[in-house]
Amino acid sequence: MKLSQFKFKLPEDQVALYPPHRVFENEDGTVERVYNRDQCKLMVLHRKSQTIELYKKDAEGKDTQDIKTFRDIMDYFDEGDTFVFNDTKVFPARLFGTKEKTDAQIEVFLLRELNEELRLWDVLVEPARKIRIGNKLFFDGEGPMVAEVIDNTTSRGRTLRFLYDCPHDEFKKELYALGSAPLPRYIVDKRPATADDMEQFQTIFAKNEGAVTAPATGLHFSRELMKLMEIRGLNFAYITVHCGLGCFDPIEVEDLTKHKMNSEQMHVSAEACQIVNDAKQTGHRICAVGISTARATETAVGTDGLLKEFDGWTNKFIFPPYDYGLADSLITNFYHPESTMMMATAAFGGYDLVIEAYKLALKNGFMFGCYGDAMLIVND
Repeated sequence: MKLSQFKFKLPEDQVALYPPHRVFENEDGTVERVYNRDQCKLMVLHRKSQTIELYKKDAEGKDTQDIKTFRDIMDYFDEGDTFVFNDTKVFPARLFGTKEKTDAQIEVFLLRELNEELRLWDVLVEPARKIRIGNKLFFDGEGPMVAEVIDNTTSRGRTLRFLYDCPHDEFKKELYALGSAPLPRYIVDKRPATADDMEQFQTIFAKNEGAVTAPATGLHFSRELMKLMEIRGLNFAYITVHCGLGCFDPIEVEDLTKHKMNSEQMHVSAEACQIVNDAKQTGHRICAVGISTARATETAVGTDGLLKEFDGWTNKFIFPPYDYGLADSLITNFYHPESTMMMATAAFGGYDLVIEAYKLALKNGFMFGCYGDAMLIVND
């Protein structure tokens, strides 16, 4: 397929800058937001019948005027069905420092730690043209945090050595105290990250640290919803995919077969395989929660359609036409034009059906992006 087949006009006011919430104005005029993870809008696509559900139904089974909310996913699954979640944990990756001598403000985006003993980190810097090998950056905090640029990796990439003499745990604590939630650029260009974001931009089941952006679809799951799912007899399997920034990289080729995804580290345990495979072999549904999970399970699925243990990296890029080998249901968000997440969604639900869903979403005020509304694709 071609890149231009995923192009559409997305109004700025339909890009979600906050998670689903209600706004209250206090007596002093300040605004308070109360967040509701599982109260975003939900659209349901039926893959085989090529139909789309948008509205809740009344007691007679007729459509009402109320659009479905995320908790309505409960209506589409039965006891024994299994959800596969990504339990990666986001760390506060965006820091701001000042360059020595000039005091120019520099944004430093932490990607991953390269060497624990030497305090080496792979980072992105902005503006990159001002940062060269040998430059020192100073960070305001309780202690004297200083970093030296020791290598160039890409046009914006640098290797930093943090000059901070203390035990590693203390260093990480001090480093993270300087950072903020790594919200996507399309959000932080509109408003600064807040303390709330470090909680809201994290799934409630986050466990294994290493992501620099959240597995966004997982953000919709509240503790209350997951308890209801557990009571219904639904099973949960957890895999780890450390989400990187590759999903936000613009695709610069019209022919999608020529695009290369950045690699992400992933781990699929024996326990996850057993839960998923037991469900599949007994005729129950497997639902991948989010595109990162779908890409990872497609990396680790065998030719027999069962999930295999995996510990390594994946750069799997999914776009139509593509036959998914494991999951028969998918939950995802509505994403930006020409994004890899939109393409993987179209590969699962079918290009024509997903494009129609996106048109309906635009018409009905659905919100797009990591904090946006959700889509469920089922195989009936």
